[in-house]
Amino acid sequence: MSFNNDKVSSATSHELLQAQAHVWNHIFQFINSMSLKCAVQLGIPDVIHNHGQPISLSNLISGLNIHPSKAYFIARLMRILVHSNFFAQDQQVQLPLLPNNNNNNENLDDEEEEKAVVVYSLTPASRLLLKEGPLSTTQFLLMNLDPVLTDPFHLMGTWCQMNNHGNHDHPASPFEMAHGRPFWDLAAQQPSLVACLMKQWRLTLSC
Repeated sequence: MSFNNDKVSSATSHELLQAQAHVWNHIFQFINSMSLKCAVQLGIPDVIHNHGQPISLSNLISGLNIHPSKAYFIARLMRILVHSNFFAQDQQVQLPLLPNNNNNNENLDDEEEEKAVVVYSLTPASRLLLKEGPLSTTQFLLMNLDPVLTDPFHLMGTWCQMNNHGNHDHPASPFEMAHGRPFWDLAAQQPSLVACLMKQWRLTLSC
């Protein structure tokens, strides 16, 4: 990769790598938020919690309401969420079901006798995502990652480039540009939105 800018060209390979990593991290940051939203929608924290102990991937998938053809996706999703410290990953030794004829066990290799299985457990962060938890933030998370609130961010550049020429109908914010009205005017027509905000503010103040 070549850089024409003098300052960039004078940077060391390590600095360029760090700079590129910084840019890429921000480009793909949305994946973390949307993966977390998906986990809450599927109820993954609750399935792990209700299991009562670290849960294997196969047991986790069995407890989720997903189509069998999408099972492979859960492993990828959990990899992201473990990296984000929302779940802890460990390995647990699992013994196989032994046959009734004990004489056959003498020929089993060590690899056949036990198997390391990846298991997942909750972290303090994911405990805040339990739907019935006293400090649950699930509704607040889903509200803030709803397209109603995320769509205006895609319009920030367009809104900044608009010239109202004294036109009072010019949207006062990207949110108003996206929805045709200010936030609180829209919230007045959606009581659940205001209720969720008030509940989360009370929880925040009580901490």
